[in-house]
Amino acid sequence: MNAPTAAAHLLPEIQLRDVPQALIDALQARFGAQCSLAQAVREQHGRDEGSLQAPPPSAVVFAESTQDVADAVKLASQYDVPVIPYGAGSSLEGHLLAVQGGISIDVSRMNQVLSINAEDLTVTVQPGITRKQLNEAIKDTGLFFPIDPGADASIGGMSATRASGTNAVRYGTMRENVLALEVVTASGEVIHTGTRAKKSSAGYDLTRLMVGSEGTLGIMTEITVRLYPLPEAVSAAICSFPSIEAAVRTTIQIIQIGVPIARVELIDHHTVRMVNAHSKLTLREEPMLLMEFHGSPASVKEQAEMVQDIASEFGGQAFEWASTPEERTRLWTARHNAYFAAVQSRPGCRAISTDTCVPISRLADCLLESVHEAEASGIPYFLVGHVGDGNFHFGYLIDPNSAEERTKAEAMNHTLVARALSMGGTCTGEHGVGIHKMGFLLDETGTGAVDMMRAIKRALDPKNILNPGKIFAM
Repeated sequence: MNAPTAAAHLLPEIQLRDVPQALIDALQARFGAQCSLAQAVREQHGRDEGSLQAPPPSAVVFAESTQDVADAVKLASQYDVPVIPYGAGSSLEGHLLAVQGGISIDVSRMNQVLSINAEDLTVTVQPGITRKQLNEAIKDTGLFFPIDPGADASIGGMSATRASGTNAVRYGTMRENVLALEVVTASGEVIHTGTRAKKSSAGYDLTRLMVGSEGTLGIMTEITVRLYPLPEAVSAAICSFPSIEAAVRTTIQIIQIGVPIARVELIDHHTVRMVNAHSKLTLREEPMLLMEFHGSPASVKEQAEMVQDIASEFGGQAFEWASTPEERTRLWTARHNAYFAAVQSRPGCRAISTDTCVPISRLADCLLESVHEAEASGIPYFLVGHVGDGNFHFGYLIDPNSAEERTKAEAMNHTLVARALSMGGTCTGEHGVGIHKMGFLLDETGTGAVDMMRAIKRALDPKNILNPGKIFAM
């Protein structure tokens, strides 16, 4: 495995480039109050929700249009200075860190819905709009955007990291749901990829190349995504199990017999305890599946009955229903707050989050071995999983001042990734590579594939100014 585990190597490699005063002057002249040099603003834009740290960017430009982004990139290119796109700051793998210095381009003010094409089930938006803002804006159309990574992430950030989340088992990931893009390239040129048509055979698939590129190939300024009809009926349920294995075996059976379940989330007993304390709930403190069913009233009823029968075969009990929007919101809010509930359970800690995904047939093997290892470590942890598609996350709650704990947690992550890869899985199911998983990418894809990625990067960004130091080393 190529990712280091020694404590001395767990901090990102910092290679700051010079940011000339002439560039700062040019940015202030062009953007005025939209360009901030304030320390607090720079620090906010120099960190994400992960545990890695680096010096903040030298300036932050608050873009309000595609032209703003293009002009900022042109100026940065003129001086060979890195630019790091910033949406909501909710990433976990160091995507936002200015490891080579430079300027941050904040697109959060670019948060408008540009066009709704309800008849075609598409919408075009600016990158700074968040998934909740988007669904609020289209609620009168009878449609919704289903990708739900938990955090209220920006659509630009979700596209850049190829995000997925709780609904992916039914609706897919950002890879399947982004149809077209407007992108500012490393030279400041504005290009368009894809169309609103559902399919195309026209040339290279540049849309898919940009989706998941983590800001290293271009900055997205318009995004066209698929929408889906709001289901006629929605029902959510929770079910407790005597063991994690029983919950996972239930999930595997649900998927393998083809139940079109919309969501199926695993929460271990540690996480249930943390969520109860944080969200003032009284859930049974046992391994739990949180499920949701979409469709007609008859199909939802049929799906739920099938799942309840399967769960009972594996010892599932205390099946509870949440049919009203308020009850469903309460349950899913608690699930989405699991990360913050866990962090608050150990004051002052930082969470090192894992993100492996394996074929559904190997889920139980990978997960149970990893649970055994985490229990033996003595480090507090939480476990949640989008287990319907084989994706799960451990969060190791470490004392950030303890080199021993950090080393132990990173070693467990290292072993977990190796285990997932040996089972035909991936080092990251949805968080992206960023800084944290650069070595793992080499293990997963091999030298030839990473060299091809480098060749694409060099061709599209010859000065290496677009979010440098991420995904792979140049």
